[in-house]
Amino acid sequence: MPAETPCQAEACDLQACLGKNTYKPERCDQHVRNLYKCCQKMYDATEGKGESTACPMPNVVQRWMKDHPQK
Repeated sequence: MPAETPCQAEACDLQACLGKNTYKPERCDQHVRNLYKCCQKMYDATEGKGESTACPMPNVVQRWMKDHPQK
């Protein structure tokens, strides 16, 4: 049985939220943060060599995290 794709659950949660909030995607901001935090954790654990179809490239994740600091 193949291993689960890292961060797939977070990506699915985000997609479901966006589907429910078509006209108010800002309601899904926490889901976006959860996905990027998961991706960052995966990349940190694999020294940037991890792969997941649920995650953007490592440099995109790093830039997003820098541009959206936790409040």
